[in-house]
Amino acid sequence: MKEVIAKVLKKALKKVKINLNEEEIEKLIEIPPSQEMGDYSFPCFFLAEKLKQEPNQIALEIREKIGNPPVMDFEDVQTSGPYINFFLNRKDFARKLVWEVLTQKGKFGKINLGKRKKIIVEFSSPNIAKPFGIGHLRSTIIGNSIANICEFEGFKAIRMNYLGDWGAQFGKLLLGYEKFGSETKLQKNPMKHLLEIYVKINKSKRYEKKSKEWFKKLEEGDKKALMLWKVFKQLSLHDFKKIYKILGVKFDDYTGESSYSKRMKKIVEELKEKNLLKKSQGAEIVDLNEFGLGICLIEKTDGTTLYATRDISAAIARYKKYQFEKMIYEVGQEQNLYFRQVFKVLELAGYKWAKNCIHAGHGLYLGKDGKKFSTRKGKTVFIKDILEETISLAKKEIKKRFPSITKRKLEERALKIAIAAIFYGDLKNSRSNDIVFDIKRFISFEGDTGPYVQYSYARASSILKKTKNQDKFKVYDLEQKELELVKKLSQFPDIVLNSYKNLSPSIIANYSYQLAKIFNEFYHTCPVIGSKQESFRLALVEAFRQILKSALRLLGIDVIEEM
Repeated sequence: MKEVIAKVLKKALKKVKINLNEEEIEKLIEIPPSQEMGDYSFPCFFLAEKLKQEPNQIALEIREKIGNPPVMDFEDVQTSGPYINFFLNRKDFARKLVWEVLTQKGKFGKINLGKRKKIIVEFSSPNIAKPFGIGHLRSTIIGNSIANICEFEGFKAIRMNYLGDWGAQFGKLLLGYEKFGSETKLQKNPMKHLLEIYVKINKSKRYEKKSKEWFKKLEEGDKKALMLWKVFKQLSLHDFKKIYKILGVKFDDYTGESSYSKRMKKIVEELKEKNLLKKSQGAEIVDLNEFGLGICLIEKTDGTTLYATRDISAAIARYKKYQFEKMIYEVGQEQNLYFRQVFKVLELAGYKWAKNCIHAGHGLYLGKDGKKFSTRKGKTVFIKDILEETISLAKKEIKKRFPSITKRKLEERALKIAIAAIFYGDLKNSRSNDIVFDIKRFISFEGDTGPYVQYSYARASSILKKTKNQDKFKVYDLEQKELELVKKLSQFPDIVLNSYKNLSPSIIANYSYQLAKIFNEFYHTCPVIGSKQESFRLALVEAFRQILKSALRLLGIDVIEEM
């Protein structure tokens, strides 16, 4: 509806010599705090300086220029101080909105903003030879949602899992396996054994020198080092893919830092040729102090490379392969300075597309003690344990409501509810915020939770199952809660677009909860079956289902037809 209002305002503003395009006008349109003040409003404060008039007078003048708005769209247009308030033809608005949702179904709200241009979304990126822990879960959940949102807006999203399979930590792991490893334990429970080794080798600094020597061997292609590294990688990938299948997360591209190990020297030479490298205490650096970014370390004194060297190489290779429009790195926000350095080095090296590289950072998961988890100290939580606990809690809640549910249905439903609890428990928060990870709070069927939103969808489904009414719907007098639901449904396209622009799934998550809450208020206030408005209300319930389903899919959450 904002588009219609923007067109009306554009013509009126042009008459007072203010030229704004429709997109600029849409950004200024507000939703008033109460319906007595209209359905949408346009503030005139910003025009005071340009027109040298009081905002109240400007509002009156623009209202006069609007003249008689289309009757099909508006019942009235009024001024209230510095605001121009638009009152919709609510019955016609409701009829058109519901019809549009029902005919477009899952495509409602989609736009071809991206025109199938490619966006790489790098996310999850767990470390090889470590169990998939809670530290990479946020990136997995948020990155997956961002990729879904990009696709909904018309882009071709390339989901990339950039595995941590190279670096100094592998020197520690190789040394650790030589000292403490057991082939029997590795075969029996590989991820557990590799974690034990990693924790043990990190307990003493006396292993630092030998660890560096092992990593240097790996970089130089030592057969034993490479063989062990390949075994660790294969075992890890097998474990990761099982978890991704349970979570419903897919990737188009699995690559690791090791994929660019052979290009390291070439990148160092390229940066030298472009006069970007300087010697500093025997190491090779790019000095970024003039940009307020400190120094970017490219090569250590012993000739080994670093994350930055590999990420610079990876970015160049990815652009050559995909010619991406944007590349989004969904990585913890503690890496903010690091990514700014990498992007600046790429820019200084002459890669114009570097300005289209974006770091979408996220905060940490914290334990109940408010402290971060650490694999190095052995203090972490594994995804397998999280899933088992959440599924167990979901089963208890389901059995309370459906004591006679079959085992198969219980398993299927509990998994979907568990995933919704975990995903929504994260995504309802701003990605930049730290979160205390609390499964018991996430799994609740009441309040602002994933199971509550799923339950609202199931409730809508149960209404539709109770009737075979297929009459063409007609809108009579709209009740307050009907209108509120219609207006909330109409906001969905703007919500998704805003979420894309801010790379913020929390906008959609919060909208989903608000939508579910309004639906439940409508359900309690407005009887559907047997009412005068039965045909319209049934259509409205179906429209609610369609939009909530689309919203939850963007978050990576499945709906449930019955709880």
